[in-house]
Amino acid sequence: MLSSLFPHRKFIRLDGGMGSMLQKGGMPVGALPEVYNITEPERIIQVQKQFVAVGSDIIYANTFGANRHKMAKAGYSVQELIAAGIRCARAACAGTEAKVALDIGPIGQLLEPLGTLTFEEAYDIFREEVLAGQDADVIVIETMTDLYETKAALLAAKENSDKPVICTMTFEPNLRTFTGCTVASAAMTLEGLGADAVGVNCSLGPDELFPIVEEMAKWTTLPLVVKPNAGLPDPVTGEYLVDPAEFAQAVAKFAQLGVTVYGGCCGTTPEHIKAAYDLLEQTEIAPRDNIAIPAAVCSASEVVQIDQPRIIGERINPTGKKRFKAALQANDMDYILDQAVQQVDAGADLLDVNVGMPGIDEKGMMIRTVKALQSIGGTPLQLDSTIPAVMEAALRVYNGKPIVNSVNGEEASLQNILPLVKKYGAAVVGLTLDENGIPKKAADRFAIAKRILDRATALGIPKRDVYIDCLTLTASAEQEGARETLEALHRVKTELGLKTVLGVSNISFGLPNREAVTRTFLTMALENGLDLPIINPNIASMTEAVRAFRLLCGFDKNCTAFVEAYANMPAATVSAPAAAPSAKASGGEKAPETLDLPYAMSHGLKNEGAKITAQLLETTDAMEVVNGILIPALDSAGKLFEQGKIFLPQLIQTAGVAQAAFEVIKTTLIERNAAPVSRGEIVLATVKGDIHDIGKNIVRVLLENYGYTVLDLGRDVPCQLVADTAKEHGVKLVGLSALMTTTLGAMEETIQLVKQACPDCKVVVGGAVLTADYAEKIGADFYAKDAMETVAVAKEVVG
Repeated sequence: MLSSLFPHRKFIRLDGGMGSMLQKGGMPVGALPEVYNITEPERIIQVQKQFVAVGSDIIYANTFGANRHKMAKAGYSVQELIAAGIRCARAACAGTEAKVALDIGPIGQLLEPLGTLTFEEAYDIFREEVLAGQDADVIVIETMTDLYETKAALLAAKENSDKPVICTMTFEPNLRTFTGCTVASAAMTLEGLGADAVGVNCSLGPDELFPIVEEMAKWTTLPLVVKPNAGLPDPVTGEYLVDPAEFAQAVAKFAQLGVTVYGGCCGTTPEHIKAAYDLLEQTEIAPRDNIAIPAAVCSASEVVQIDQPRIIGERINPTGKKRFKAALQANDMDYILDQAVQQVDAGADLLDVNVGMPGIDEKGMMIRTVKALQSIGGTPLQLDSTIPAVMEAALRVYNGKPIVNSVNGEEASLQNILPLVKKYGAAVVGLTLDENGIPKKAADRFAIAKRILDRATALGIPKRDVYIDCLTLTASAEQEGARETLEALHRVKTELGLKTVLGVSNISFGLPNREAVTRTFLTMALENGLDLPIINPNIASMTEAVRAFRLLCGFDKNCTAFVEAYANMPAATVSAPAAAPSAKASGGEKAPETLDLPYAMSHGLKNEGAKITAQLLETTDAMEVVNGILIPALDSAGKLFEQGKIFLPQLIQTAGVAQAAFEVIKTTLIERNAAPVSRGEIVLATVKGDIHDIGKNIVRVLLENYGYTVLDLGRDVPCQLVADTAKEHGVKLVGLSALMTTTLGAMEETIQLVKQACPDCKVVVGGAVLTADYAEKIGADFYAKDAMETVAVAKEVVG
């Protein structure tokens, strides 16, 4: 759809850095660029005309931050600002073939579970922008770090406009975004949701972006977009360090990856853009016609490739489970989350989620459950419901690419479920049954599988995303059915080339020694091509069978995973689950030894953490709980974060449990008339002229959860106010944040005023435009590259 706008172009040419061009042209610190669309349109048009003059095909309207959250104090409505922005871009493009893009950037507020903004609220904010920008030719969603926020924006664009949509996210050198989203997760999810092109922009220079785009090329068939910065800015002069010739040479290398949409972000001038386009015209762009995308599903932070048998945990399902039914009736989310944690610890790669039960609001419960599961970990989900409305609700709030369980050969099922799978970019399980029930013979089940595949691919669902469940019948009632299931499984795998699923446990229903029967059938099914066994991973022998199969078939190279799981197990307990809380095979109930505060923190169980804290305070001093349990557990999470073993969502979830524990401690001390617990006060602020406060907010959350009292002055804070607050409260530490090079002067002034007002107060600074050397140059005592380093500074300075 995007290429149809420029059918004769070798590649599509985007523009360069509007914000940095305005700053270079004298835009004052703290000004809202979007307001210039109304107050100084000629300044906007003049910048855009320069990019048109050097050949840009698509000019981004000056609407990046024109959402109601960021523009709350602008004095103009979102509709006014966006309409004026598009008029400016149209004026700049007049008399040329250049098109105008509605530019949509991040809201500027963290979405759940990292923040308080709900997915539904984010969607409504983006919907307002899309409706206001209907006069644009293209919609661009850019500079995103949160896949959930990007999904909200993309759904708003696709559901309220017929324009092509480009999505670009901002990654760090570790191939993840600030919030921990992987490159593969972004590519798979955004393509599935209907983006017309995907790629990367901002944050890094072209050389640093190359491995990120290289990885993205493996996971999408869509046109690839690259819009790098001109390197990083010099903190002293504000000038970006990559000149036009260097920029062009670096950008031209992306041609070997098949990139066909190019532009520039922060620091790129018309000279940068022209140099790159001139060189690209002389460069051969590699074709991307035969891309083999792996079969996989994902959350935002975790990709599960279906390249070997993967375990789907079956325990989040009320069928035959009295305790689970009681939890659904009581809205006991802790119990459901605990079932998830146990299964993942025991070896589940994915989790089936079914909350269907008479007498409850299944749709509401499904939404709450999916959101809650996303708040405690990154294990991808299989969404399981027989009601299309429930399924769509789950698909809408899921962050990533899930599996839909399920569709079958009935016409009503095909018509109701497959369009949802297509719209939301999911994988789908096809059950080999139809209006006549489950066929007894393998050949008839195979025929239904082929019918489901044909209907799915006709709708545009990729073959790699169709999984077939040949259905396990109960051996005690239909003994010959086991062989038919295995034959159907083998044929689907070898003749149709599809991934396969089986609910294994049904085979042994009604028989004694069920575990032996189920385990043996599982092994037989794996040998016949089963990819996704749905089992209870808390039954150790089932998980062992899958792990041993992976080892013996060579999937587990060098036996690494098997050894990691079982190396430290005493010989006498070889049947216990590896690296997991011990559990009862029948029900997966958590063993008493797992009921401790560090366990609750590492798994994001807030309510359980609060309960355990209350119990501890009956026998343990509050400060002993804080210093002996809470802080060491937070430190452990911080080390894992620094090592890249967990990411921001997991760090925040651990801190969230700590916060719940601190609230219990504070309440208990008040009731006992004891002194409140606080490790000391710290002032935080985003400096004058800078409205970016997400990083500062994350620092606040962590500091509060380490027991510090944070005086958060917000964003765009006057320099003198920071100094006055520090003096009034006698704090030992002030934290300052800046994201824009133009506000570094305000940061230096704030530091000077703080030092004058409080000579003994220390200042820690952070932000994307800062370096340790520059922090020292402007008088800061400490530089923190992330939130955990700020905590380390607080420990050193405040105690």
